[in-house]
Amino acid sequence: MRKREEKPIKAWKKIKHRLELAGVYFMLALPALLPLKLAVKMGGWLGVLAFDLFRIRRRVSLDNLRRAFGDRYGERERIKIARRSYVNFAKSMVEFASVRSISREKLRKLVALRGREQVDEVLSRGKGALIVTGHFGSWEFLGAAAVAHGMPASFLVGDQSNRLVDDLMNKIRAHAGIGLISRGVGARGIFTALKNNRMVAMLSDQDARKAGIFVDFFGIPSSTYPGAAQFAYRAGTPIIFCYIVRNKDESHEVFFLPPLEVNQDAAKQEEILRLTAAHVQALEECVTRYPDHYFWPHRRWKTIPPADL
Repeated sequence: MRKREEKPIKAWKKIKHRLELAGVYFMLALPALLPLKLAVKMGGWLGVLAFDLFRIRRRVSLDNLRRAFGDRYGERERIKIARRSYVNFAKSMVEFASVRSISREKLRKLVALRGREQVDEVLSRGKGALIVTGHFGSWEFLGAAAVAHGMPASFLVGDQSNRLVDDLMNKIRAHAGIGLISRGVGARGIFTALKNNRMVAMLSDQDARKAGIFVDFFGIPSSTYPGAAQFAYRAGTPIIFCYIVRNKDESHEVFFLPPLEVNQDAAKQEEILRLTAAHVQALEECVTRYPDHYFWPHRRWKTIPPADL
């Protein structure tokens, strides 16, 4: 009986993965067939459909906004913020898809870098730089734009359950000139990139389950991957938090914050906790300022902290 139940589940997964792949190919087609601004605008309407018609994780997004901001926003305002978040995400996916067809010169015009001197100074030390950001703004566009501006960037990429989509996204990243470090290679790939004085970028704002350490995000203990802080401590190189903001004309600005310096004389676990809390705090400040730029559908507070925390 159990084997009979497993077969339909596996069959549905295959169908679901192929539907997701078809959606990605549709996103790829938009900037290939239309002027980029028009393609991005159409992508925004897909975000509206996802939120208002298909209601994909709509309740999760609204619950997350309520948990993060409490009574700061009423129900109508939360709905507006969440809808704009979906619009921004859909636009971002079209922009990511456009990396295959637009020139690096156009990327440089579309995305301005602010605070690049922070990264240049850290790279001048010869130990590479650890870049941390979140699922905020057009984060994939950020990486492609950094490379277009001449910054040597490698991404730590996780394996998605949908390998078809995963492979396609990695091909787009590679086309943009981004170095890829799979989680399977792990520490070895990261330390090699740092040794070669490259920027190693990672997203560190997903629920880390049992692998995480708990730091506050909007005052709520949140299981967070400590990897960035661990690598910073071992390599003796600071963490630089960055984020990307969309302007009204669909151009972008990337902001690199001052480096979070590592105190290698401090106790290891205490320093890892401090650095992790610091880059999570930086993300919280960005989300507070631009709540519609954040990817709210993720179940950020899914893991419950232990009772003795």
